[in-house]
Amino acid sequence: MERIEHKHLEVKGLKLHVAETGSGSSPTVVFLHGFPEIWYSWRHQMIAVADAGFRAIAPDYRGNGLSDPSPEPDKTTFLDLAADLLAILDALSISKVYLIGKDFGAMVVSVFTLLHQDRVLGFVTLGVPFMLPKLPAHHQQLPEGFYISRWKEPGRAEADFGRLDAKTVVRNVYIMFAKSEIPVAHENQEIMDIVEPSTPLPHWFTDEDLATYGALYEKSGFKTALQIPYRSMGTDLGISDPKVDVPALLIIGEKDYVLKFPGMEEYIRNGTAKSFVPNLEIIFMPEGSHFVQEQLPDEVNKLILNFLKSHI
Repeated sequence: MERIEHKHLEVKGLKLHVAETGSGSSPTVVFLHGFPEIWYSWRHQMIAVADAGFRAIAPDYRGNGLSDPSPEPDKTTFLDLAADLLAILDALSISKVYLIGKDFGAMVVSVFTLLHQDRVLGFVTLGVPFMLPKLPAHHQQLPEGFYISRWKEPGRAEADFGRLDAKTVVRNVYIMFAKSEIPVAHENQEIMDIVEPSTPLPHWFTDEDLATYGALYEKSGFKTALQIPYRSMGTDLGISDPKVDVPALLIIGEKDYVLKFPGMEEYIRNGTAKSFVPNLEIIFMPEGSHFVQEQLPDEVNKLILNFLKSHI
C-alpha cells in the first residue's frame, strides 16, 4: 500500500480523506465504497488501474474512516455525498471522471450521475445495480429480523454494535455479507448475534485486512455509516427522471446475497435496469460473493480495465 498516497481536502468545512495513486494528468477513476468498507476496500483495483495508465482516487465518505463527520450526522443524505464528490473533483481540477461504486456506493454513483451527467464518462457498479436510494416496497415481504429493517431503527444497531469493538463488528458483517443468504435475525436475537465467534473469516480476507478496517471504524464509529445508507433511504432527492445515457457496467456475483432481495434479480435480468441505463452491460460472476472486488480481484480488475479502455 506504499504506492497509495493520502491527503485531506477541505470540503464544506469538513476535512475529507482521499487515497490516491497514478499520474495526475491521466484519466481519473473515482472509487466509492460501501459498508462496512472504506477506501481500503479498493486497494487491489487502485493499483491495477494506475498500472494501466489511469489516476485512481478513493475517498472516505464524510463520517467514515479518516474523514470528518457532519455536524449533524443524523441529517446526512445521499445528496451530501454527491455534493462532497463534486467538491472533491473541483478541488482537484478534475472535469470528467469514471465512477466505480460498490454496494450503496452504487447509489452514490447513481445520484451523482443523475445530477451531474456532464461530469461522468462512464460508471461501474458492483453488487448493486444503478438505482435511487430507496427501500422498495417488496422489502416488506422479508421478516422483521431483516438486517436493513433492524439497522433503520434509531438506536437499535448502536446498542447492538456497542457491545463489541469496531473490529468485531466489521468481522461479523463481512462474514454475514460474504454468504449467499440475506442476514435475518430471529425475533429475540440481534444482528451481531447471527455470527458465532468461532466462525472463520472468508479465506480472501486476512487478519491484516480486518485490523485495518477495525482501526478506521474505531476512529469514525458507525453513526454516519448507519445513517447512509440505511436511515436515509427514501429521502426526496428531487430527481424526477432517473435515466442516464453514459456507458455503464454492472458486475455482480451469482452468490451475492443481494440477488435474494425480492425483485432484485428480476430488475437486473428482465431489462428494467437497462430501461434506466440503456448503455448498460451486465456481467455475472459465477463464484462471486457480495465482495467480488476483494474476493476475486484479478478477475474484477480485468473487467474494469476492459470497460475503461473501451470507453476512453
